[in-house]
Parts: sequence; structure tokens; C-alpha cells
Amino acid sequence: MQYRNMKKTTGEILDVNEIREKNTSDIKNYGVWLRYDSRTGTHNMYREYRSLTLNNAIDTMYAEMAGRHRARPRSIQIIRTSIVEDKEVKRPNILQFANVDGEGNPKEVKFPLPHRIVRAPKKSMRTTFKASRPSTHFH
Repeated sequence: MQYRNMKKTTGEILDVNEIREKNTSDIKNYGVWLRYDSRTGTHNMYREYRSLTLNNAIDTMYAEMAGRHRARPRSIQIIRTSIVEDKEVKRPNILQFANVDGEGNPKEVKFPLPHRIVRAPKKSMRTTFKASRPSTHFH
């Protein structure tokens, strides 16, 4: 891919195609290489997102770039995207959900449920007032 310097008025959009995922049931790690114009200059960046589809990852990228860097979608150019394997993930916020640790060793990802409220199994056993406070912390 080559970039040419030209005015916006001389350029022409020839075709727009939406790329759809074949398998949207597996969650994947996406790497996005991008270039954006800020108030101070042009910056290159690599970001990682965890999503079901590439389109969702790109939507997240636009929202995050707007929030963190005040970059408008018109100032962002996506250079390249790819699916990143768990052992190749670089960013800590994606690495915490991957099935490997920082060195590439396998680990088990756990999601604890710290605040569980036990409910009555039937409507007839439900009461408005209880004699003791509910215990919501379980080990």
C-alpha cells in the first residue's frame, strides 16, 4: 500500500466493502496498526482489542481514540489489522484475559463472583423481611 499526497477534492472513493467474519462465535485478539493526526503532529500506533468480530474491534478503537486522544475518525488511518494469538499479545489489558501469562506459559483464566445474593427457590418461600442480613461473600 502506498500513500500519495493529494488534495481531498481530487481524490475519489471507488468502492466500499464491509468485511464480515466467517466465525462470530469465537472471541479473538485483534491487532490494529494506525496513524492519526493530533494537535501536535502525526503519530503511529499499535493497539490490541479483544472482540468477536473485526468490525466490533474497529468500533472500539474509534471510541477509545476519541476518548483517550481526542482523535476524530477523519484523522485516523488504519494501516493494517490482524488476528493476534494469545502467546503473541503485548498489551497488559488484553493479556489479562489470554490463556497465557507474560512469558507465554499456559494459565487458567478465572472470573470470581464476589457478590452473590441467594434467592428463594420458590415464590412461596419468599418473604419481605428476614431475621438476619444476607451473607453475600462466598469463598
